[in-house]
Amino acid sequence: MIEGGCHCGQIRYGFNGIAEYETNCHCTTCQKTSGAPYVAWFTVKKSSLLLLSGKPKPYQSSAHGVRMFCSNCGTLLFFQYTSHSDEIDITTCSLANPELMPPKDHTWVESKLPWVMISDDLPQHEKSPHD
Repeated sequence: MIEGGCHCGQIRYGFNGIAEYETNCHCTTCQKTSGAPYVAWFTVKKSSLLLLSGKPKPYQSSAHGVRMFCSNCGTLLFFQYTSHSDEIDITTCSLANPELMPPKDHTWVESKLPWVMISDDLPQHEKSPHD
């Protein structure tokens, strides 16, 4: 089982199974809800996610999804698309070992901040190829 959680330790989770869609997302919603220029995410089957302690607070961040945070420290943990109820996105850096889940591409680069320089050779997508 791969495990992770929030900064304060109130929420801990684990998952078994295969991760997909490892990405650096540059969309404006990720920027605003994280306070960062982009967020690293990956996707797992919702049935493989186990909450080990605590309960994240949901926030309807757009018409197409809900983000889940720790209500104590504010760590962004999960994103659930309303159209993909069998999948859930997990923030890569909330993992205990985020180096185990490197990104495979950049998504929503049409919203990338002009001072962010993408210097790797990963594919770049104007929007999300996974929607």
